[in-house]
Amino acid sequence: MLKLELHAHTADDPFDAISHTAQELIDRAARLGYGALAITLHQTWLDLTPLQPEARARGVVLLSGLEAMIHGRDVLLINFGREAERVRGFEDLRRLRAAQPQGLVVAPHPFFPAPRCLRGYMHRHPELFDAVEYNAMHTRWIDFNRAAVRWAARHGKAVVGNGDVHVLAQLGTTYSLVDAEPHPDAICAAIRRGRVELCHTPLTLRGAAGIFAQVVACGVRKQLRGGRGAAAA
Repeated sequence: MLKLELHAHTADDPFDAISHTAQELIDRAARLGYGALAITLHQTWLDLTPLQPEARARGVVLLSGLEAMIHGRDVLLINFGREAERVRGFEDLRRLRAAQPQGLVVAPHPFFPAPRCLRGYMHRHPELFDAVEYNAMHTRWIDFNRAAVRWAARHGKAVVGNGDVHVLAQLGTTYSLVDAEPHPDAICAAIRRGRVELCHTPLTLRGAAGIFAQVVACGVRKQLRGGRGAAAA
């Protein structure tokens, strides 16, 4: 079983304020026992070639990916080529899936109360999603993932645990265990077939507040440096 994270940002992200580098993300993931990791920058496909030797040396399989914006909503496109950057609508997504069937489409934080979450689009296009995300930002008392779990059960989709990593502290409390060989195509195929186990530990209110404060602080520092955008989910 591979410990897996499919939603992680780095300082290469052109829109969000992230303080850690890709190398630091890989190092942290390896220390926490992750066997596979996707780097999903906003609307930007990152060439993983320079990172692969270090990741392999640390026992981490890197998956290509990005967090696309489709009709103003976030969608994770995993294990697709650079063509994924051009996806703007659901018909574009349909064509991409047909052309690159090895890819995986994940709905990130789909029912969270934020403008960039899919919400109603999940019900209109269930056939375009392979899995839904169980996001690490939840407590015992506040958990917007419950609607995603119900949607996944209704449509026979997998649930994957993700950190939506903007600060390294978000790694490790919510993740997936995947029954697959350590290769991107095999990992995505296993998730589509439901060979994935969700592991999640609710945050304390203090822990959630602390992570939120770190993300906001990164955004403030970027704005003070003249960056293009503040932190976003």
